[in-house]
Amino acid sequence: MFRPTRYHHGMPIESTRGRGATRNDSPARFNLRAHVADGDWLDQVEAIDGVAPRRTTVSIERPKTILTRNSSPDIGFDRSVNPYRGCEHGCVYCFARPTHAYHDLSPGVDFESRLFAKPDAPRLLHETLGRKGYAPAPIALGTNTDPYQPIEGRWKVTRGVLEVLVDCDHPFTITTKSDRVLRDLDLIAAAARKKLAAVALSVTSLEPRTHATLEPRAPAPRKRLEAIRQLAAAGVPVYLSVSPVIPHITDHEMEAIVAAGAAAGARSAFFLPVRLPHEVAPLFKDWLETHYPDRARKVMATIRELRGGRDNDPEFFSRLRGTGVWAELFQRRFAKACRDAGLSRQKFALNCALFRAPAGDQLRLL
Repeated sequence: MFRPTRYHHGMPIESTRGRGATRNDSPARFNLRAHVADGDWLDQVEAIDGVAPRRTTVSIERPKTILTRNSSPDIGFDRSVNPYRGCEHGCVYCFARPTHAYHDLSPGVDFESRLFAKPDAPRLLHETLGRKGYAPAPIALGTNTDPYQPIEGRWKVTRGVLEVLVDCDHPFTITTKSDRVLRDLDLIAAAARKKLAAVALSVTSLEPRTHATLEPRAPAPRKRLEAIRQLAAAGVPVYLSVSPVIPHITDHEMEAIVAAGAAAGARSAFFLPVRLPHEVAPLFKDWLETHYPDRARKVMATIRELRGGRDNDPEFFSRLRGTGVWAELFQRRFAKACRDAGLSRQKFALNCALFRAPAGDQLRLL
């Protein structure tokens, strides 16, 4: 029997089923009141009447600048471009989730369903690269949210950014969990032939059940491995990113993922232990209790051992490696797995000498 969608304060009550986060609290850091159950019938509406599936919406963001600079001593790049804010892949562990709080949106389900696109990104980048005195260095794409999340298929902002970079021989790196990167293989391969491009494919788990709950809307691991294969065959240097490693959830797969990535054609590899900054920690704990209640306490106890007794360690260098016995164990296992698979752990050197400032004030029509 058809049941009409219920509404609350003019907005449809939406299900979070199929999303990564299991909750959608308001960002308390910015003094917004959290949404809590108050005994109203609306708290039970999904069980009573069913609810509308949560739809992904995209708003246009008009930033004044697009190149983000950083001076972090433990990060291997000093500039990045993020074509989107929020990410539909829904990875529950995503360290970028807290940025949604700046828009008075929840780092929970809002982060993966209330998205922002920056269609002016190519124009802004063109202007930046054309400024007098600009000194080139590799620009990183995918440092905050995935540049090849599903909405890129429609908006093509990442494609536009790459066109600008390739047009003026500017070096760049891409980090993604998506085989959608292959759509732009023509641009990436052309840049790679000049030592201007490298791609990192992140593979977190090879197990379907783990992938389905951990990264519900990201492409399947087999698709990512196939993307590594096709990128490598086209001459693009590819990193395998085994990130994040989550103790007692994915760490047992480390060796298998490294072997699979090497067999697909990756030439170098790195890993990062899971990070839980700000609102990510309570979201992750709730996810554990929902999907892995049998080991939730054990997982968090080990994470705290990795993080100096805290849920998260924000300190430079240690935040990317962890500390203590577990961190040392992961480092040794990963190093051995790379040796056994014949994978390097070195960075690919990109060429900055070919850069040509874009000509004129307007984007060239490609």
